[in-house]
This record gives sequence, structure tokens and C-alpha cells, in this order.
Amino acid sequence: MLDDTLLKDHLALTLEGTHLEGLGERYEGKVRDNYSRGDRRFIVVTDRISAFDQILGTVPFKGQVLNQLAAWWFETTKSVAKSHFVRVPDPNVLECIECKPLPVELVVRAYITGSTSTSMWTHYAEGARTFCGHELPEGLQKNQRLERPLLTPATKAPMGQHDVSASREEILAKGGIEADDFDRAAELAMALFAAGQKVCAERGLILVDTKYEMGKTPDGEVVVIDEIHTPDSSRFWMAASYAERFEGKLDPEPLDKDFVRRYYTALGYRGDGAPPPLPPEVRVGAAKRYIEAYERITGASFVPDTDPPLARICKNLGATVRAPEGQS
Repeated sequence: MLDDTLLKDHLALTLEGTHLEGLGERYEGKVRDNYSRGDRRFIVVTDRISAFDQILGTVPFKGQVLNQLAAWWFETTKSVAKSHFVRVPDPNVLECIECKPLPVELVVRAYITGSTSTSMWTHYAEGARTFCGHELPEGLQKNQRLERPLLTPATKAPMGQHDVSASREEILAKGGIEADDFDRAAELAMALFAAGQKVCAERGLILVDTKYEMGKTPDGEVVVIDEIHTPDSSRFWMAASYAERFEGKLDPEPLDKDFVRRYYTALGYRGDGAPPPLPPEVRVGAAKRYIEAYERITGASFVPDTDPPLARICKNLGATVRAPEGQS
């Protein structure tokens, strides 16, 4: 685990975003800056952190943790599901096969929990007993394990708007995805989740829920893209304390960005309007949890690259910084 002093020193040195020349057409996501060139996509994983479909700020070394953990999972699960992963040319960058993303998030949940508008617990607490086409029994408690993992897809909303959970039938009715592609993506999602649960259990973690993004390769194969089983895309709980905390009606110990979500929820913020500032102690606390998740899952120490990230990325990828609009 990194020393707090190093994390505090890097609060002002985080990678907030990139505008690069030489990598192709740019597309900005909540956390990733994507560059497409021919049959390749370069995904720059920034230090931005998002929750409630809002960008909340940055977290030291978060991009490096996410990028390297995603690469580890892509390698670890390649016998379960093919991915777009090619290599890691920089601590913050993935080089991938260019794919056409499917217009749906494949969310798998093994526990009923959450605080966002799309969470199963939010709907259940408001009286709903059907979620994404699944019938839920009476008497469930927050953070309780479900009888089996459930696939609960969501629409992919534009940045700043909320994703909407929906059933398979509702997703297909919206158009944009064929039933065969959806069903193949769902099959891969459930297989990846089972593999992730097994690995996490061996590391003393509970893989609570996660989201997968899928895409189609140029030859039409459905593969997993973006990231898998990172503290951004997944919810992890500490297994050792789960039962005791559940019995005591306490929230489980998180090892993901739920630490940040809980901070904002305590302030009464759930994504409407501009978010309150993310204080330094929360940014450092989030960094420590991201790093611990990496080290627990991979079994390796996280060794950050402390060089200025933008200059290093340009050097490693042969890119240059793009001039702002209107300047040459």
C-alpha cells in the first residue's frame, strides 16, 4: 500500500483529461478518453471519478490502477470470454481492437443493494417487486444475497444523463441490438461474473455486482470491451466482515467507488445538479481502496509511475498534445 504522503502529493498531479494528436478520432467517456485509428482503439484511462452519472473530480493513480487491473482480468478470463484487449503501451493506456459497442450495459447482481436511481434496492425499497423482468420475493433486506445472480441490463445514456434499467424485452423493443447479439452478450456476462466471483472469493472479497460492456469485432464476433471487474465497474465487499455487518444492519465494508458514493449520499446528493466538491481526504481514501482492490485481486504490489502522465503518454504512444480550439 502506498504511503499517504505520496497520495497527497499527487492530488495536484492527476490526469484529468487528454486531447492528443496522432492517435485518431477522439471520443470522451465519463472516465476514458478514446482514440480510434483504423482497426485500433487507444483507451486513455484518466483519474476522473464518476458516480450518479456525474464527474465528481479526480483520484490519484486511479487511472493506472483501473487500466492495469482491467488488463489483468482480460488476460485471466480470456478462456471464458474473448475481449478487445491487445496490449498496455503505457500505465494509463490500453491498445485494443476497434469494435462497435453494443447499445446496452450488461449488469449482473448477486446481492440487493445500491443507492442510485438504477439500483435494485432503490426500486425494491419503493415497493417494486419486479426488476428488469425478474420477480423478487417479499422480505428482502438491503445488502442481502439473492438466490442466484440476476442479469439486469441498462440502457446506455448520454453523458450527464441517467442510465435506465430494463428487461431483455424492453431493451430489444428499443431497437439497435439484435436478439442473437443480446443473448450472446448475456451469456458472456454471466460466465464472466461466475469466474470473477470465484477469483474474488479466493482473495477474501465478495463480487457483489458488476457491469460489462460488449462490442462486435469487424468480423461480427461479440466480445467484452472497456473494462471488467475493476472498482469502477464492480462493487466489492470484504468477505470476512460481511455476515456480522449484515446481521447488525450495517453497510458492508466497500473496496470500490461506493466509498465515494456513500460520502455524497450522506450529503443528500444523488446526481441532480452540480455535485459538491470532492474533498482531499475522500480522494485519498478512494485511492487507497482502489489500490487495495488491485493488490488483493492480483496478488501483486501496485507500483505507480510517478512521471508526469501526459508527457509520458505522448512519449510512449508517439502522440502530441492537441492545441485548444481556435488556436494553432
